[in-house]
Amino acid sequence: MNKNRIEGELGTTGVRLQVRAGGPATGFQPVTALLAQDDSILAGYVGTDEAVQASGKQRSVAVFAPYEKSPLALIWGNPEWNFTSVAQVRDSGATVLASASGTSFPDVFVREGLLNKTQVDTSYQGSPDRFVAADGKIAQQAFVTNEPYLLEHDVKAWGKPVKQLLLQDEYPAYISALAVRADKVSSQRACLAKLVPLLQQAQRDYVADPAPVNKLILKVVSTLHTGGFTLSAGLLEYGNATQKKLGLIANGNDGVLGSFDSARVDKLIGRLVPVFAAKGSAPKAGLAASDLVTNEFLDKTVALK
Repeated sequence: MNKNRIEGELGTTGVRLQVRAGGPATGFQPVTALLAQDDSILAGYVGTDEAVQASGKQRSVAVFAPYEKSPLALIWGNPEWNFTSVAQVRDSGATVLASASGTSFPDVFVREGLLNKTQVDTSYQGSPDRFVAADGKIAQQAFVTNEPYLLEHDVKAWGKPVKQLLLQDEYPAYISALAVRADKVSSQRACLAKLVPLLQQAQRDYVADPAPVNKLILKVVSTLHTGGFTLSAGLLEYGNATQKKLGLIANGNDGVLGSFDSARVDKLIGRLVPVFAAKGSAPKAGLAASDLVTNEFLDKTVALK
């Protein structure tokens, strides 16, 4: 058995779908790099940050947005803090613990003056140890569907609720958008025209009744090489409830499930390009939303009620 892959029938299409694990299974390579290297991979999950950064040499085009709103957030445990904006985090002087890869919101916020460079610490690697050691008196990067539950229920050294600030309003990146290598928009057009509507329908069905899929997810994760990453039924149930409560999975502004807002992407491009250019990984010249996202393959009739 390959610990990095799982296969199965794609509904009643007669097509076999193979899903490959990322992260530790691929040496934490960016998905855009994997798409460029391996022609057998049709699609992968690529956030707006990565898509912009890689656009110069490994451009990808997103065809489906599972999340309308980003689950990215800052969390903290200091009861004296009640942040409602990133600027308030800046003014408090709190340390912002973030990851050095995967998202570029700290660099964007520092460039725009929303955070001070001296308060940003990019050593976060997913462990709760630093949060616990600081007695929650840091603002840590998190997904609202994950870390708040883990800290309250699974981290014995903490074991209580945390507060959170969703970053959607100040950093509305598309997280984990399903993307293909740019040349495959044309070469796989017929396939994508059939596949993307199936994904929309699956997303809608999952929101309506997540229990059967959650059961399968737990089984699948237990068989894959995840580098210690685990899931629980409680965490998945919390994630489902949080997605609904905060409207993370929702129709796009055109009323279609999984669609992209080009104006939103263009604004993000304008904020991200200077950050990556300063780091020496210049994005594609003249980059625009039309280079990175498309609603071409969506079934315009599929929407959440």
